[in-house]
Amino acid sequence: MSWERAYNVLCVRLDSVGDVLMTTPALRALKQALPGRRITVLASPTGAAAARLVPEIDAVLEFKAPWMKMAPGTPAGDRALVAALQSARFDAAVIFTVYSQSPLPAAYVCYLAGVPLVLAHCHENPYQLITDWILDPEPHTTVRHEVRRQLDLVASIGCRPTHERLSLTVPISARRRATAMLAAAGVDAARPLVVAHPGATAVSRRYPPELFSEALELLARPHGCQIVVTGSAAEADLVGRVRAAVRSPSISLAGRLDLTGLCAVISAADVVVSNNTAPVHIAAAVGTPVVDLYALTNPQHTPWLVPHRLLYHDVPCRYCYKSVCPAVHNDCLRRVEPEAVAAAALDSTPSCRRGRARPRRATWARAARRRPCSRSPTTTRCPPAVGSPRGSRRSTPAPMPPPAGS
Repeated sequence: MSWERAYNVLCVRLDSVGDVLMTTPALRALKQALPGRRITVLASPTGAAAARLVPEIDAVLEFKAPWMKMAPGTPAGDRALVAALQSARFDAAVIFTVYSQSPLPAAYVCYLAGVPLVLAHCHENPYQLITDWILDPEPHTTVRHEVRRQLDLVASIGCRPTHERLSLTVPISARRRATAMLAAAGVDAARPLVVAHPGATAVSRRYPPELFSEALELLARPHGCQIVVTGSAAEADLVGRVRAAVRSPSISLAGRLDLTGLCAVISAADVVVSNNTAPVHIAAAVGTPVVDLYALTNPQHTPWLVPHRLLYHDVPCRYCYKSVCPAVHNDCLRRVEPEAVAAAALDSTPSCRRGRARPRRATWARAARRRPCSRSPTTTRCPPAVGSPRGSRRSTPAPMPPPAGS
């Protein structure tokens, strides 16, 4: 078996929504390299929800991998997965990981299932488990953007996409439901819409809620922006605290949207203001400008090929790879001024400055994908742009230490 004849390909991406979306350019490369190739993605339950919205993906398998964070697997589930992969008779598998994850558990599953070709980055010699082993250069010799890392992986077997944008299709039915929900909540389609997302799974990646509130008030009162605040049901209290401190009217959709609905709302927005979490990558995929409150936990997950602003305060402890700030102060976000957040949102899309919604949002979104990324405000600095696409600011990252847990 060779990759040129591998029509039935399994792609393993077992982490979260944003990780799946940042893998979509590599999936497109695999799909386009061989006419008739079928792509099946093995994903976590949360990742699977995103995978089902990606047009390059033909089928999705859900799996709670016991070697992944917050995924309580079972031996019975492992055996069932091996049986399912055996029955699917895959010609090849590509295992996508960040550099702190080992591909070996997934590679062993593929080995047990009889998958003849396996491609993956790996720090150690995998021997028979990975037929196409790419020695992982990260983090000791280089650090790349997550999208670039996965594009480089599939390029090693000759697969390159026609374009490198993220991929996500929002169903028309979901767009209609989102439009109706926003209208019922009082959103005026003629005024600019700001979608704010104050949550994040890691505490270290959350902009302080009181500062988030100040930034939203600065957008709402003088500029007439409408504020919609999103979050999961578990984040309803956080959303409530943010909204309570905003004197102007705002709308909460916390716990009211599934992933498809969230994508539809973000695609309808003039700008998204968010911590560095899934909505940032959804915005990049649908072409909505984004203000990314970027905690310096790592440099690899900046918005990809979309107009954006990165806001953060540089700190000596940057790139800690921690879910909770080890220095306690969380200064990389806490010292970002609300005025800078509001200014970045206004600069990201002219409609907010004019007080009028951008016209024909679907058409604008397609054009936005071709626009160079916006420069950051002079009051902030961008983190090193690792493998950034053309249009974003580049610099050479310093060698980074391996993550010491999270």
